[in-house]
Amino acid sequence: MEELAKKFAEYLQHKMPHVSDVEVRDLSRIHGGASRETYRLMGHWVEEGAAVTKPLILRRDPEVSLIETERDLEFNAYLAFHGTGIPVPEALFLELDTKWLERPFFVMEQITESEAASPFLPDPYGDLADKLAPQFFGILGQISAHEPDAIGLAENMDHPALDACWREQLDYWVGEIDKDALEPNPLLRSAIRWLRRNPPPPPARLSMVHGDYRTGNFLYNTSGEITAILDWEMCHLGDPLEDLAWAIDPLWAFENGDRPASLMEREAALALWEEASGFKINRTGLLWWEIFSAVKGLAIWISAGKEFQTGGNADPIMGLSSWYCTDVHTRVLAKWMPKLRAEERS
Repeated sequence: MEELAKKFAEYLQHKMPHVSDVEVRDLSRIHGGASRETYRLMGHWVEEGAAVTKPLILRRDPEVSLIETERDLEFNAYLAFHGTGIPVPEALFLELDTKWLERPFFVMEQITESEAASPFLPDPYGDLADKLAPQFFGILGQISAHEPDAIGLAENMDHPALDACWREQLDYWVGEIDKDALEPNPLLRSAIRWLRRNPPPPPARLSMVHGDYRTGNFLYNTSGEITAILDWEMCHLGDPLEDLAWAIDPLWAFENGDRPASLMEREAALALWEEASGFKINRTGLLWWEIFSAVKGLAIWISAGKEFQTGGNADPIMGLSSWYCTDVHTRVLAKWMPKLRAEERS
């Protein structure tokens, strides 16, 4: 950690030539996550004769990534949404030159006096749930409501055709399954075939899709205010129902499907999202994206299992994901597939 802190201090001095005596203190790793190494730290320097202390977050590309993502897309998402009313940290520096920290990275402000909850607890928010619930689903709706062009996102992102949003995402995650699967999974393959035979209706327009909007990926304070939406590394343009389906997935609510995200009753959550987004939920489309969420989840957990088993990533979270999360999403498919197949045959 000392060597990393020294190198990062040198980088900060390079980026801020008008300050002096730059130091990096209290550097520590925040474990978890699939595509970035994340560190919290305190930056110290002297600016115009005054001592400055600034809490920062460093997000560096790992040596081996479970999910391949473009760090500039994540950085640009923070830039785009900062100041729009969506609570995100301020993005500060994006660095692609590997001479500084061996791998690309970016830097953003650290949101202090806030915490994230674990999705693997039966009641992660306690008495704050009722206050957090309308914010959680309302903010997700607001993200969907923003026109990508208007906040400077469109020029940096791929634009799938409206009727191809589902296929682009399904093809990507099936590709990950094909690449990393260590054993056959007939139930998963059955779900993939069903998804291909029954494409969802296209969205009214392209929206910004966070890609991993869920319990555990936002910060909140003791007053019950959401202070930051984090982990935009899988963001893309697509169908807004993709985000909604992922947010209400049973995995993020300790399998409590009647209370998505462990926050509120399902129908009330969907109504909040509709009001905030301005979109009317097509229930057939939402079901398609919910089945897709289980397939996408299994793709991630399959990759986690491969990395853990082969020694590519020894973080215990990889083994936990492969075991517990795989079980949850397999049972989601086991619940739905017989019913959906029976409807096809009728």
